[in-house]
Amino acid sequence: MPEVIDHHRRRLFGIAAATVALAQLGAVRSSNAQDGEQTAVVSATGSRTAFAPLKQIDAGLLNVGYAEDGPPEGPPVILLHGWPYDIYSYVDVAPLLAGAGYRVIIPYLRGHGTTRFLSDATLRNGQQAALAVDMIDLMDALGVEEAIVAGYDWGARTANILAALWPERCKAMVSVSGYLIGSQAANKAPLPPQAELQWWYQFYFSTDRGRAGYAKYTDDFARLIWKLASPHWNFDDATFARSAAAFRNPDHVDIVIHNYRWRLGLAEGERRYDELEEKLAKGPVIDVPTITLEGDANGAPHPVPTAYAKKFSGKYEHRLITGGIGHDLPQEAPEAFAKAVIDVDKF
Repeated sequence: MPEVIDHHRRRLFGIAAATVALAQLGAVRSSNAQDGEQTAVVSATGSRTAFAPLKQIDAGLLNVGYAEDGPPEGPPVILLHGWPYDIYSYVDVAPLLAGAGYRVIIPYLRGHGTTRFLSDATLRNGQQAALAVDMIDLMDALGVEEAIVAGYDWGARTANILAALWPERCKAMVSVSGYLIGSQAANKAPLPPQAELQWWYQFYFSTDRGRAGYAKYTDDFARLIWKLASPHWNFDDATFARSAAAFRNPDHVDIVIHNYRWRLGLAEGERRYDELEEKLAKGPVIDVPTITLEGDANGAPHPVPTAYAKKFSGKYEHRLITGGIGHDLPQEAPEAFAKAVIDVDKF
C-alpha cells in the first residue's frame, strides 16, 4: 500500500526543519563571508528566494550552470528540474538537504538558464538519452562517482535513465510520477481521446505554427502550463518571473521543440545515442532503491502508480502527497520531497 502524506499536516514539521536548516546554512555562509562568499537570499519570513551565486563547469558538450549547497564532503544528491520549470523548483528543498549534511547539486538542463553548448555546431538535441548523458558528464566533471538522483517531469525521466543504464552511479532515486522512460516506437500508438487532449502542446509543437508560437509567447505558454499542471498552486508573479528567466537561454526553444518532436518520431536524434535508445526502448527495470511520489492534484499527463510499480525491482515505496499538490511537487511540497530523499538514502 502506498504511503499517503498530507502536505498540510507536514507543514509545521517542514517549517521547523527548514528554519533549522536555514539557520545552519546561514551560520556556514556567515563564517565564510570574510572570504568573499555571497550568501543565499532569504526573505524576512525565512523563505528562500534565491540560491548562492551559481557555478559553471565544462562537462561533455556543455558548460553547465548549477547551484550547489551543503558541505562539499557530504553525500551527493543531484536534483533535476522539468519543463517549463528550472532549478528554483528546489530552492526550498536544497537547504533542508544541506542542513541534513548532503552536498546538493542542482544543474540547469540543456537549453535552460546559464547552461550553454560549447560548440555552435552541436545539434540542439532534446532526446531523452542526450539529457541523461549530460548528467553523467556532469558527475564526471565534478568528480562525483555515485549520487542520489531525484527529479520530476524531464528531470524524473533523466533520473530514471541514469538509474536504469548506470546503476553503479546511482545510490538511490526519488522520482515524481514514477517510471517515465519512453520510446519512439511506443509513442506511435494512439491514446484514448481524453488522454490525447492532455498532450495538446506536443501536437502544437509538431507544427511550424507551434514553434513560432512558443518562441513568441514563451512566458505566456509556460504560465499556462504551470496553471494546468498545478491547478491549486497559487504562485505569485515574482515566483514565476524568477523561473521564466531560465527560458531566455538561446537554445531553449530549439531544445524544447526537438524534445517533443523526437518523441513522436518527427525529428531525428543523433547516432551517438542510438545504442542507449535501443536499451531504453525495451523499458529496462530499475533495481536501485527508489521512492516514487505523486501529488494528489497533478494536472499534467502522468501514469497511475499501478502501471509502473513492477518497473522497480529493488526496495521500493510509493507515496501520495495530498493537500492539492500538483506537478511541480518539490516546489509545492518541499518538505515531503526532501524527506523522500533522506528516507531513500536509508533503504
